[in-house]
Parts: sequence; structure tokens; C-alpha cells
Amino acid sequence: MKRSEINDILAAADEMIRRHGCSLPPFAYWSPEAFRARAGEARHVVDSRCGWDITDYGEGRFDEMGLFLFTLRNGRLDDLTAGRGMCYAEKLLISRQDQLSPLHTHAIKAEDIINRGGATMVVELYGSDVDGAFAEDRGGTVMCDGVVRSFEPGEKLRFAPGESITLMPGDWHAFWGEGGDVLIGEVSTVNDDETDNIFREKIGRFATIEEDTDPLHLLVSDYEAWLT
Repeated sequence: MKRSEINDILAAADEMIRRHGCSLPPFAYWSPEAFRARAGEARHVVDSRCGWDITDYGEGRFDEMGLFLFTLRNGRLDDLTAGRGMCYAEKLLISRQDQLSPLHTHAIKAEDIINRGGATMVVELYGSDVDGAFAEDRGGTVMCDGVVRSFEPGEKLRFAPGESITLMPGDWHAFWGEGGDVLIGEVSTVNDDETDNIFREKIGRFATIEEDTDPLHLLVSDYEAWLT
């Protein structure tokens, strides 16, 4: 993806987030130079990879298959292992109309995916085998707003603003916006995007960036190169 395209996506996402009555934390608006100057005091932000995130899953077709994310807060895997401390994470996502987030699951993370506003959120579901691997012929059960719901393999559940689904490790899912763009909230256990995204197809999690202009804000995938 070109950096200029990413900058445009960030600006549009910020506008949508504000339009739906949400505000991002102060570090969201630091320039790359300010972030570099404050990297020491913002060590937790950097180490837990909070901040802006854009992915086209390495396919170069963002409008068709991609996702905007902003990680607001994220705990530590050590705390999750110990069973106490900062064991949680929170994100905002924007899934554009008909923009696919492809089939995947997580080995560790449990998550609530919440339609925070906009159009309809569609979630396609499959079950898994005893080892957690994708099972094309298996359904299962999930909770939707605390109520247990069964699903058939490949069934597409639809969620209006305010509605949500709880996904556990082994729940294979894909999602997109239907009828327009959707602002999505994610509340989960500690999030590790580098190792805990298991995709059905062999695709990447992060975009390759072509630096055709300066970054408006750093992405989480920029931190290693820009801040070390």
C-alpha cells in the first residue's frame, strides 16, 4: 500500500470515529517526530502495539479485502498467563461496505465484536475440529449479546448497531460491512497480532508500505523501524 493511501484512510477513519461520538487518546495524534521524542515515556504503547493499524492482508486489494484498526489499550501476555493483572485489550475497527476480513481464528484470544454504529455487520462462521483446525462441515455455538446461538457451517449472522457476538478460540470467522461502512468495537483478552492470527488461507497480517510521502501518524507496524 502507498503511504499516501494510508494517510487518507487514517483521516477518513478519524472522521468516522468522531462522527459516532468516540474520541481517540492523545498519542493517536502525535507526529512521527513527537512519537520518537516521547518513545521512552510511551514504552507501554510501543511494546503493546497500541495505535493505528491498516492491513490489506498483503494482497494489495484494500477496498476488497482489508481492515482499519486502532488498538486503544492492550495488556501483557505475562499477566494473562498468570491469571491476574492487565489481561484485556480494546480496539476500534472500521469494516467498509463489502470489505472482507478473511476467515481466521485465534489460539489464545477470546473477543467480543460489537457493532458500534453505521451499517450492518455480517459475520460468517465455521467450527473447528478437536485440534482447533478449520472444519468446513462443522457448525457450533456462539453467544450473541449473552444469549447462546447455534450456527451452521458457513452461516452468516447479521448484527445491527448495538448488537455483538462473542468469539472463542476455534471459532473461525470472517466479517464485513453490509449496506455501508461499520464502526466495530473489539473487547478481548490480550491481543497479539504478530502470532495469534491464524488465517484459513496463506495471507499476511500486515501491509507492505511504499513510502511515496511522509506518514501522517505512525502505524504499529512502523514502530520497530521508526522508534528503535
